[in-house]
Amino acid sequence: MKRKETMWAYVFIMVPLCTFILFTLYPVISAVITSFQKYKPLGAEWIGVQNYIKTFKNDLFYKALINTFVYSIITVPVSMLLAFAISIMILPFTRRIQTGFKAVFYLPAIASGVALSFVWKWIYDPLPGGLLNSILEVFHIPNQNWLGSSKTAMASLIIMAVFGGLGQNVIIYIAALLGIDSTYYEAADMDGATFMQKIRCIVWPLVKPTTVFLAITGVINGLQAFQNAYLMTGGGPDNATTMAGLLIFNRAFTYFEYGEACAQALILTAIIAVFAVFQFKINAADVEY
Repeated sequence: MKRKETMWAYVFIMVPLCTFILFTLYPVISAVITSFQKYKPLGAEWIGVQNYIKTFKNDLFYKALINTFVYSIITVPVSMLLAFAISIMILPFTRRIQTGFKAVFYLPAIASGVALSFVWKWIYDPLPGGLLNSILEVFHIPNQNWLGSSKTAMASLIIMAVFGGLGQNVIIYIAALLGIDSTYYEAADMDGATFMQKIRCIVWPLVKPTTVFLAITGVINGLQAFQNAYLMTGGGPDNATTMAGLLIFNRAFTYFEYGEACAQALILTAIIAVFAVFQFKINAADVEY
């Protein structure tokens, strides 16, 4: 009986293991090999580290990395602060009203990225019919070409990313806030603590594990940003919104430089890993999970 149970245990383990090997491990190993080749459909030529040398000599690669860092550094903390503030304001309501708010905030997260892009393109429409320009017109401010100007294109994508990813952070923060024991608040009331003192001394320290989690995953997702730039601006104008992910996509599927694209993808993977480890070491030093 024990041998039979062990056999079935291995059978159930093999299903996710085979899926991981087929769809994760094999593509990674294949990308590593391809990064040292000049890939061709009917054969590949081994060229060593030439793809990496070409990448490090490419000025556009550095510009894409800078754009990606700026996008992540602004988007992640702004989104987290807004989500934390919204969660604090939602918390006093009843569970039913909280559920309504969570559904409203989370709705953009389950909507199609293409559909959301159409909505945001209407918001950023440079013509007078665009929502944002219509608001500016009330204050007698000239129309702006939000996505067509290098001065405003990146800011437009950042605003879109902040509000598009707000719902998930709100739900996670509310779950963390609901897990705080009410006795802490009762003790604070007895000591005469103000609202901001409760936030600073009780709420913020107790939700720090959640904050660390959101910060690390947010930075990882930000450094992998692709969809917004691809659908909204295509990387323009003048590569002002070209992200590292979009650059890799273009090298692979526009210029068919698969070896160089794999090299860039592996470099980006190494950068993300370093950032994630560094961020975890710095922020999670005094956090217990």
